[in-house]
Amino acid sequence: MNNKMHADEIAINGMLVQKLIETQFSHWSHLPIIPINSSGTDNAIYRLGQELAIRLPRTASAALQIDKEYQWLPQFAPHLPLAIPVPLGKGLSTEDFPWPWLIYRWLEGKDATVVHITDLEQAAIDLGHFVLALQKINPAGGPFSRRGKPLATCDHETRRALQSLHGLIDVDAATRAWENALNVPVWHGLPVWTHGDLHAGNLLVDGDKLTAVIDFGMAGIGDPACDMMVAWTFLSANTRDIFRKVVNPDDATWARGRGWALTFGLVALPYYQHTNPVLAGIARRAIEAVLADENI
Repeated sequence: MNNKMHADEIAINGMLVQKLIETQFSHWSHLPIIPINSSGTDNAIYRLGQELAIRLPRTASAALQIDKEYQWLPQFAPHLPLAIPVPLGKGLSTEDFPWPWLIYRWLEGKDATVVHITDLEQAAIDLGHFVLALQKINPAGGPFSRRGKPLATCDHETRRALQSLHGLIDVDAATRAWENALNVPVWHGLPVWTHGDLHAGNLLVDGDKLTAVIDFGMAGIGDPACDMMVAWTFLSANTRDIFRKVVNPDDATWARGRGWALTFGLVALPYYQHTNPVLAGIARRAIEAVLADENI
């Protein structure tokens, strides 16, 4: 995507990336640098040779995720049933680029917005086991996730988004669904690790199999409900039930997960509808799935 997605994002191009590699990772400076078109919003991604990837934050807020991923992803990887990006090196800020950045091992596959998974039932099972495994990782010292907090913390931005969606969705139905979600009991259990942003753009497919989960920028500890959102952002009505049986959340956690899927869709759709049509499409799908859910 060529359009600027954020008012405060900075320009990133191949020449800048080449200079950063030459000055900080000179042993890789001979490798070709190839820009990767992605539906991601926080980072610019480049492939470095055949085995490496570079992610550079577009904004100051995205740069805050760098140290978290550098610290925690290597600790997560051995415990998860799907591959995740593992940082191999952290670049430092320079006069040309004001924030730290990361080099990862390249993960084969295409994101699930590009490749259609025919065996969505197995994907639902795999995602369920991934979520359970992530929840079992020791949360001690982990940062709290913005999506691990009560849904009410998103009420203002969600209602503001609703006001901008007249003519695009059924705003009255979405408002009722959002208010239903706000009335669900909040989480009183111990905080657990969550990915926080499970949707098609952050899932990699190789062949016809879900193989990796990427982009842990929203990861943190808190209410496990936010990772239930993948049931509406990605899965179908039938496979949603399969995922639910694997994870086995209580009814309130499942209902809050539906609320997280809804607020994700409502906020992302107007923000990205002109600059990131892929993510806007994921957002619209999430809204439609929630509103179509027979439990609403």
